Amino acid sequence: MRAIWKGAVSFGLVSISVKLFSATVEKDFRFHQVHRADGGRIRYQRVCQVCGEQVSYDDIAKGYDIGGGEMVVLTDEDFAELPLSTSRAIDVLEFVPADQIDPILFAKAYYLEPEGAAAKPYVLLRDALRDSERVAIVKVALRQREQLATLRVRDDVLVLNTMLWPDEIRQPDFGFLDEPIEVRRQELAMASSLIDSMAGEFDQDAYSDNYREALQEVIDAKVGGREIVAPPEEEAAPAPAVDLMAALKASVERARSARGESDAEPAEPTPISAARSRRGKAEDEKESRPAKKAAKAAKAPAKKAAAKKAGGAAAKKSAPAKKAAKARKSA
Repeated sequence: MRAIWKGAVSFGLVSISVKLFSATVEKDFRFHQVHRADGGRIRYQRVCQVCGEQVSYDDIAKGYDIGGGEMVVLTDEDFAELPLSTSRAIDVLEFVPADQIDPILFAKAYYLEPEGAAAKPYVLLRDALRDSERVAIVKVALRQREQLATLRVRDDVLVLNTMLWPDEIRQPDFGFLDEPIEVRRQELAMASSLIDSMAGEFDQDAYSDNYREALQEVIDAKVGGREIVAPPEEEAAPAPAVDLMAALKASVERARSARGESDAEPAEPTPISAARSRRGKAEDEKESRPAKKAAKAAKAPAKKAAAKKAGGAAAKKSAPAKKAAKARKSA
């Protein structure tokens, strides 16, 4: 690897000389535009749209469009006057818990290597960061721009992750966020069951770029003059779910089948599903209490009226018997 930047990490009164290396590389194919007939490269000329003349790099400056057809031209001297006090320093501002930083802020990663006699303070900062379970918030100037970044430990090496500024993050403005969309408890429980059935440990080596690999085969075939074999067609994407509950259930069953689990055997409760089940039973019991009380209250008057009616009928039925008994006694 080739160092792209040299400077120092300013850690309190400690200065650690470091070299910066790109930690990632995008594995993508770069194509040139060529003439289809003979494969010749297509070249572009830098032509001024005002005078129509071809312009060399030495005569090109940066321009900022202020609207209305007007342009502000900035030269190298203008940029040289900008206050980049951290041009050769990585200034540690504070140490914060790593889980407080939203991953959407991260931009690009760089490895830091100690330079010269800076290995000991480098290891000191590395071990202190790892023991504290925090990351350092720093400022650094890269490519003529001051950036916010973090310092963290990965594989015993300090890694600098440049970050976007807060005003560079767009706020989502989608219509569905204002709609009263309700999710049934059963659907949420089934979705949690699906998550549990697909849970695993992340292994980055288990994934690969199928498109890039297939494209490499096509290029190799072109170079070798071999017959190009079309890659197998991928399965069609599933249609949008109409019945959300049915789709979730089918997804859970497919995930269990992929893991070799039998559909006949009930799945063991997971912490998520067990908690959902307990909460659902409690809510059902809470909801049924007023209904039971109302039903009991409604039955009471009916029961009382039935008893009164039965008592009256019994009294009416016994009246002739009492009259006959009285007549026999008089005789």
